[in-house]
Formats: sequence, structure tokens, C-alpha cells
Amino acid sequence: MTDVAAPDLEQTLEQHRGELTGHCYRMLGSSFEAEDAVQETMVRAWRGFDNFEGRAALRSWLYRIATNVCLDMLQGRQRRALPMDLVSASSGDSEAGPRLPESKWIQPIPDGRALPATEDPADVAESRESIRVAFIAALQHLPARQRAVLILREVLRWKASEVAELLDTSVVSVNSALQRARATLADIDVAESDALMPEDDEQRALLARYVDAFERFDIESLVSLLHEDATMSMPPYELWLHGADELRKWLLGAGSGCRGSRFVPVAANGSPAFAQWRAGGPDGTFEAWAIHVLRVSDGRISGIDFFVDPELFPLFDLPVRLGAEAGAQR
Repeated sequence: MTDVAAPDLEQTLEQHRGELTGHCYRMLGSSFEAEDAVQETMVRAWRGFDNFEGRAALRSWLYRIATNVCLDMLQGRQRRALPMDLVSASSGDSEAGPRLPESKWIQPIPDGRALPATEDPADVAESRESIRVAFIAALQHLPARQRAVLILREVLRWKASEVAELLDTSVVSVNSALQRARATLADIDVAESDALMPEDDEQRALLARYVDAFERFDIESLVSLLHEDATMSMPPYELWLHGADELRKWLLGAGSGCRGSRFVPVAANGSPAFAQWRAGGPDGTFEAWAIHVLRVSDGRISGIDFFVDPELFPLFDLPVRLGAEAGAQR
């Protein structure tokens, strides 16, 4: 029998919540659904613990449960995506259009909810890479079981025999699924970005200039920080833009409601990220608007995904409203 005592089971299970959330997020592409999946995993583990005979490590047993929960959730569903996966780029003078269902889109996730606790710099970098928005979007192109195989083999570094046991299949089947998954990802142009480097003065200065320019709504300064072919997307709207000039045009037009916004840095998807509150709330307050997740390469910003959803803010332990004093402090 396992040496985990039942009275301590809840605490023992909780130690695995972060890495399981990251696993479910990679499978599902949704921070909210990932948390639901992990909660269901914990419930199933609690209920089935008496049948757990310790033939496998507790961690492996939990991953088996979590993977099957995700596979159940994915049955009959369309994949989540970013706007550029679905439609052609818009022009900078376009309106955002109708807000589409949350179920269509990739969502961001706080690093603290999805990454295992580790002090090894190599492990930290690898974990951050595995939850980048572009990688999560690419994973959604894979059928559910191929997705599970690729994540278990290439992100978690499980052996083919271990994955075969988890999925109740053969090693040959696992290797075949991995080969097909790799081929699919090779055909997808996964956007490259530099690693998040919080201690790098050059990257920190770039991000500080981004916030300063956006808060002052100095669009020329903001655009100067972008690569010429930078992209911007704005889930849950289909609108996405290609090129710094198009972003300039959009911010000076349909996006001008962002004037006077306030920003706070957050840790999201292993990437530079910020929470944005827009001006115009009651009594001079600022209302939660979007989580910005940036891609940085060669000293400039190559992409910005604006996830427009105030319901994301509690995930980041942030308020949905800032008081009027937030403006006075600038």
C-alpha cells in the first residue's frame, strides 16, 4: 500500500495542483477549464484513493486521472484558437466586431497557477516555454490523444512505455501518435520569442517603455518599440492586425478608448505580460479591460495578444476596478 496516510491525503494532493493545472491547461487551452479539470481530478483521486495500491507513483496516478478528465472534456469540442488561426488579418481602420463565445479562444494563465515550484533555472525556462501562448495555440491543432502523447513525451519527458500504460495503449501506438503530432507542429508557424528575463536590464527597459508609452498614449513611441511585422490579436474578437502601421492606425481610431489606461505587470504564460484597466469608470475609477501577453524578439516587441476579459483578473489576484487615485498617482 502507499505510504500516504488518508488524513494527510488532501495536503498531499494539493502539492501537485500547480503542475497538474499546467498539464490540463496545455491540453485544454483554457485557464478556467484547467482549474475545473484539476478540481475534478482531485475529487476522483480522493474517491478512488482506497483502490490506489501504490503500484505506480502517486504523481503518475494523478497525471493518469487528469489526462483522462481532459480527454473526456475534449470529446466533441472544437479546438480553441487565436484569431490568426481562423481569419485573415484586418486593417487598422476596422472595428472590433461582435464579442464571440469564450469557448472559441485560447485564454492566458498566471505562471503561479501553472508552473511547478523549482529553483533550477533550466527547469524554469523549459516550463515557461511550455505554456507560451503560441505553443498552446499550436497544441490545439492536434487531436486530443495526439496532444496528450506529445505533452507527456516532450514536455513531461515520460517514457513511451509510461505513456502507453497511462493511455491503455501500446508503445507502437504512442510512437506513431508522437510522430504524427510532431509532423503537424512542424507545419505550423509557431511564433518565436525570447525567453522572459526578469533580471535582464535591456528587456526590463523595453517593457518599462511599453507601459510608459501606453499610459501616456504616445502612439508613435509605442509603435517604435514594435517590429515592423508585429501582430496584435484581441480575443474574444476576431480582429487581428499585422504590422506596426496597422496597430498605429487602430489605436488612433477604434482603439482610442484605451487612452488613459493603467497597467500592472503580471506573470502570464511564461512571457512578459500586463494587466490593463481602462479609464471611464464611475467616479473616475478604472475598469478591468485586458491581459496583455507580449512576444519579444531581438530587442523589440513582435506580438501582443490582448485578452479582453475582466473575468480573468481574479485569476491573477487583481481587482476588477481601480480607484480614482490610480490616475492621480501618475
